[in-house]
Amino acid sequence: MPSDPILVDQKGHIGVITLNRPDALNTFTRAFAEKLTAALVEMDQNDDIRVIVIRGAGKHFSAGIALDEFKDKTLNEYRAMIQVMDLHNHTIARMKKVVIASVQGYAIANGSGLSFACDLTVAAEDARFGTTAINVGLICLGPAVPLARLVGRKKTLEMVLGGDFISASEAKRLGLVNQVVPPEELENATMELARKLASKSPLAVQIGKQGIYGMMDLPYHQSLDYLGELFASLCVTEDAHEGLQAFEEKRKPVWKGR
Repeated sequence: MPSDPILVDQKGHIGVITLNRPDALNTFTRAFAEKLTAALVEMDQNDDIRVIVIRGAGKHFSAGIALDEFKDKTLNEYRAMIQVMDLHNHTIARMKKVVIASVQGYAIANGSGLSFACDLTVAAEDARFGTTAINVGLICLGPAVPLARLVGRKKTLEMVLGGDFISASEAKRLGLVNQVVPPEELENATMELARKLASKSPLAVQIGKQGIYGMMDLPYHQSLDYLGELFASLCVTEDAHEGLQAFEEKRKPVWKGR
């Protein structure tokens, strides 16, 4: 495979980002993290891309941050390094496009955090997830942020402080994974989900993602008002009118993104 740690491709309206350090279990280096975030931002700005898939080359999704990154740094250097390693967590939540993780093998430490941060996750039956940094004297605090919003405080503490692996089926039970499929079906299942979402109104998907993320930290009644305002703003768009008209005319809608 090419030596670039992050590969990008486009299949129709689907952008594909491949984590490309298979010999190093797709571990994060600074360059790897920077290029991952850059690829996400670039695809989010590409109007022809509606859904983004992140997958790992080789047998594993990602085994977290490369251990060499933790050697011989000052406190300020560690701060700067961690900001880069966590940047995808900020980026995905702020993106207009839906991001799907396609996970096989290990998704551990920062690799598990990447999967948790993605909007949706499809996992192979052999996938294993773990916030395992505690086992080498560190702690998975970056991954804990999206994790806690998915499973709650007690389970997050159990996983982050215990450092154990969980299976794909257990991850699905906890709400960390949307689908679990045989390994040989992972790519097809992921792309099928991506194509399904890419067929929807891009504006409706964008507003839906924005609203659901935005309401998470709001009180109940404020959430209803906030989402109601977003829904109203969608209703006056050309795509909303096109969707309703296409339904009435029993034809496929033609989305214009406005």
